[in-house]
Amino acid sequence: MLVSYNWLQDYVDLDGITPEDLANKITNAGIEVEHLNYPGEGLKGIVVGKVESCTQHPEAEKLHLCQVNLGSETVQIVCGAPNVAAGQKVPVATVGARIAGNVKIKRAKLRGEVSNGMICSLDELGFDHNYVPKEYADGIYVFDDEVPVGADALPFLNLDDALLELDILVNSAHCMNMIGVAYEVSAILDRPLHLAKPHIEESDQEASEKIQVMIADPKKVPYYGARLLTGINVKPSPRWMQLRLIAAGVRPINNVVDSSNYVMLEYGQPLHTFDYDQFGSERVLVRAAGENEEITTLDGQRRKLTNEDLLITNGKQGVAVAGVMGGENTEVSVATKNVLLEAAVFDSISIRRTAARLQLRSDASSRYEKGIDRNRVVSAADRAAELLTQFADATVLRGIVDAGERTVPDCMITMPWQKINQVLGAQLTLEEITSTLKRLHFSVETEGDTMHVSVPARRFDVTIPEDLVEEVGRVFGYNHIKATLPEGTSAHAALTPYQKARRRVEALMEGTGLSQVYTYSLTTKESAASYAVRNQEAAPTQVIWPMSEEHAALRQSMIPQLINVVHYHLNRQMPNVKFYEIGKVFLPVAGAARPAEEEHLAGIITGKRSERTWEGEANDVDFFSVKGIVETLFDALGVSSQISYQPAKRSGMHPGQTADILRNGEVIGYVGALHPKVEKDNDLIKTFVFEVALDALIRHGELGITYQGLPRFPSTTRDIALVVKRATAASDLDRVIRKNGAPLLHSLRLFDVYEGSHVADDEKSLAFSLVYQDPERTLTDDEVNAVHEKIIKACADEFGAELRG
Repeated sequence: MLVSYNWLQDYVDLDGITPEDLANKITNAGIEVEHLNYPGEGLKGIVVGKVESCTQHPEAEKLHLCQVNLGSETVQIVCGAPNVAAGQKVPVATVGARIAGNVKIKRAKLRGEVSNGMICSLDELGFDHNYVPKEYADGIYVFDDEVPVGADALPFLNLDDALLELDILVNSAHCMNMIGVAYEVSAILDRPLHLAKPHIEESDQEASEKIQVMIADPKKVPYYGARLLTGINVKPSPRWMQLRLIAAGVRPINNVVDSSNYVMLEYGQPLHTFDYDQFGSERVLVRAAGENEEITTLDGQRRKLTNEDLLITNGKQGVAVAGVMGGENTEVSVATKNVLLEAAVFDSISIRRTAARLQLRSDASSRYEKGIDRNRVVSAADRAAELLTQFADATVLRGIVDAGERTVPDCMITMPWQKINQVLGAQLTLEEITSTLKRLHFSVETEGDTMHVSVPARRFDVTIPEDLVEEVGRVFGYNHIKATLPEGTSAHAALTPYQKARRRVEALMEGTGLSQVYTYSLTTKESAASYAVRNQEAAPTQVIWPMSEEHAALRQSMIPQLINVVHYHLNRQMPNVKFYEIGKVFLPVAGAARPAEEEHLAGIITGKRSERTWEGEANDVDFFSVKGIVETLFDALGVSSQISYQPAKRSGMHPGQTADILRNGEVIGYVGALHPKVEKDNDLIKTFVFEVALDALIRHGELGITYQGLPRFPSTTRDIALVVKRATAASDLDRVIRKNGAPLLHSLRLFDVYEGSHVADDEKSLAFSLVYQDPERTLTDDEVNAVHEKIIKACADEFGAELRG
């Protein structure tokens, strides 16, 4: 929003307040002034001149010799503008003057004729060409007759102004117009506000005899009003209006269109003018557009609408896209004599959707999107009628023809006045609070400790007590509120037990040679449920409006993304990859709107476990090296005794090299090789992965290592080799041996697995080393033998195990 400092002075006395001071005060009050521009900065020596005579240059067809009266003297100026003529009052850059771009004007000779200065166009004076009126777009600017000859031209071009560019957010939409800014400045400076009420003289003829208004959907169109004006004389608008429109970034068109745009900038109420004679009926019907209904808008584009768009019609045919842009078929032209003036309220959400879909965001739509003052609609229509009466010779028919509610009640907020001090941390008196709110033109009544505040409809952003707290704080001035320290005790920041354990996991993973990576939590719908630790019955959680198909659903495992990471690195000649990730997975819960979140640890390893050196050959990664990393993790967390493994068949995993990880019988993860087909589809070499639910591992159950003193008595070691069926898991034998060896069995280690000669094809030999020890005494051979025999018998009974000879 561009705010003219000169225009603002029509409403608030700014005496003693410089543009810089005003910009700082507005910014401190919560509405940022992004830029402060001086349009006439750098210009000097520009005066009002009168062209006394204009003759053809004797040596150039497109040049003119002009005798220009500068007040103190008459000089000759050579001018090439096609619209220069005798009798005009024009801006003249005298010899030595500076124009836009810091160009200095010198005395020159053009085709043999002396030129003492330059008659200027608006472009040469720094105006943006996009906003220059069409009649001056290719020529010089011409003043009104009342401008005095020889005077400084800058004030008459509004180039002595300062423009404040406000950053208007949703909560400051009330400042998208000059009157709204004037209310704000009046409150900030605590100075009176001067607003003139529009005054119009209506004819005896009733407007309702010429037009009717109907609304098909009152929810989307709360109010629609129409005024009729006849006897219009379409011509350029007055100079002051044109210059104010240009300063606000609006290009002047003609007095009818300019008046409606001027009122929009002044009141914040978008208006639209229709050529009544081209309207096609005496009926205005506001309805939803039909599906694929088309209309040609003022920019000449054919627009296809949907039933979510609002359309202004003459009962049959569309004449405007409501709140966005008018139709070409009712455009005001030089031939227009009668005008239908629209002043309406449209649903902000509907306008926003239409403008976005049509890619047609106009000044009108931007104001409807953020909200307008319902109670100012009729005043805005009256102001436009007043301007058209003054500058277009219009006759206003009696009354406004409308439908819907014209006005809405003020918002009443009741709250304890001390709440403002409690939230702001201030010690304001009731008088200071009420005075601040009254500066905002809010009505305030107090009843004991309670305050009743009536907020006018123009401040539609203030609806709850917290809004009043903000208003008092920003207008009174946050810089005037004494800074205080928060009360209460403070606690030293510390890591939670979970955070400590998580950091230990990260350090351990990096200590084993893995590098940490981060991947997206979103993946494709097809792979969202792949490699999940626990099978999920509910479908994966999907994003309603995904950025792409690759980011359409929330992952239930990190393995699919890690596979993509490895594929990326292998394509770049990096064959030895060791990565891990700690992140969230999202597990759907049947009947629940949101998924459950769990933090998991996942890893992926491929290539060589170690490089070839003089000490030995390089070793490929295998199942046991990856399982060793997982076991090292469990050892570090002190949960190894609670962990067991069992063979598993999982989708996407190698059926013979995959094991589930169980903690106290509950599956918390898995480790294994990718299925050969997965490796082939992703151009991978032999690749191993693991995933563990950190939440289940760290948050639930006891963590930690138990320490005990060094043994004072000797131990006894016995080895046994048991022949069992190949399907028998070593972990099952380990479990039975530990159970039957307690309490004398101190430790157990599998040191050999043999399959070959002297062993049946469906059998294997597992060799264990058993250490017996009692911390309180030395064991005898008989005691050790008894326990050893018990272990052998238990293995034979449960697994049919035989001692290998």
